[in-house]
Amino acid sequence: MIMNPNQLQFQLLDLAGVKTLLSWAEAEGWNPGPKDAEVFFVTDPEGFYGYYHDGELIAGGSIVSYDGRFGFMGLFIVKPEYRSAGIGRQLWHQRRDTLLSRLNDGATIGMDGVLTMQPFYGEGGFEIAFRDERYVRTGAAFDVHNNITPIIDDDVDVVLAYDADCFGFSRPQFMQPWLFLPGNKTFKYTEDNIIKGFAVVRKLIKGYKIGPLFADNAMIAEELYKACLDVVQGEQLYIDIPVCNEAAVEIVSEYEAEYVFECARMYYGTPPKIDMNKVFGITSFELG
Repeated sequence: MIMNPNQLQFQLLDLAGVKTLLSWAEAEGWNPGPKDAEVFFVTDPEGFYGYYHDGELIAGGSIVSYDGRFGFMGLFIVKPEYRSAGIGRQLWHQRRDTLLSRLNDGATIGMDGVLTMQPFYGEGGFEIAFRDERYVRTGAAFDVHNNITPIIDDDVDVVLAYDADCFGFSRPQFMQPWLFLPGNKTFKYTEDNIIKGFAVVRKLIKGYKIGPLFADNAMIAEELYKACLDVVQGEQLYIDIPVCNEAAVEIVSEYEAEYVFECARMYYGTPPKIDMNKVFGITSFELG
């Protein structure tokens, strides 16, 4: 056990370091995707930091900058044998301050905090914007709406614009590779040649997860949810819904999805302007 956190080296992580953090996350039961590390790293190669002791990585997390306009903190984890020594507290503050230095003046930082840590994050300047609850349901056969088709290369620019509207900031460096991760399934809902919603079903170590699911209204969101369930028949399918969107709550209830746990989206600074009625499933806890 390291008793003096001041003796640790705070360093930028390379891809191998990000993969190490995700391997710890897998051991903790966070159930990441097998190819998440590559997308996370290419999104912001300067967006992952950790503590080293005698050349060994013992803690880390993401501090991703979206073109200096918005930041996101996630994937915060300390190797089990080094916990309860003050390392996590020091690392969290150092990551926050480093991210602030990478952002434009007045830029906001987002994060998703578990219940037990929300008071700590609050002391660090973050305020809760909304709660998000994780639900799981086994995929099953459903009729897929005629307006729903896979996302193809020609759709990318329009999908990225829709994503920016629902996330609050443009993030093509993340979403473009995220859409086409190996094992992923993607859907768009088109009406009169206009995309009015889309969903990504991402392969996890165990099962699949929807993220994001954005739609103009509840009917479109429900049809996309059914398409997601249909494409992973017999597999566990997770989704993180913002409970401030009552229609999202109604959908998971109607389809008898089971509650798993909850977090809260928290912001340091002014929350982005988002129509939460279009957000039926958030993208990730690691990068927003």
